[in-house]
Amino acid sequence: MAENLNLRSILDTNKLTGPNFTDWYRNVKIVLRSEKKAYVLHSPISVAPAEGQDGYDQYDWEAHGQHLADNEHAVCIFLASMSAELQRQHEHMDAPTVILHLQELYDKQGRAERFETSKELFGCIKT
Repeated sequence: MAENLNLRSILDTNKLTGPNFTDWYRNVKIVLRSEKKAYVLHSPISVAPAEGQDGYDQYDWEAHGQHLADNEHAVCIFLASMSAELQRQHEHMDAPTVILHLQELYDKQGRAERFETSKELFGCIKT
């Protein structure tokens, strides 16, 4: 448990404000990996098995319930490490949807900054 608290502290000191998305996302993945919940970042929540549906058993129900719980846990970590405005925008989303939305908002900016930096660096090279 102490390990989780120490790792979560990186999110306290690096709250997501937007422009720092890449660093924040890397830290979120570290925290979720340490808690064995990183799969929720890219795994959509399956539809709950229907009562009495053939091919589903108690294990399927438990796996679905665990996925829901892990998703909720991840979203709470996300929200706790965001600015208030970003919290309001994402509080009703699941984990993959939050990440997808944030990537659409901020990852383009990161690519543009990398492109500009590369362009400046290549402009310095004299042949």
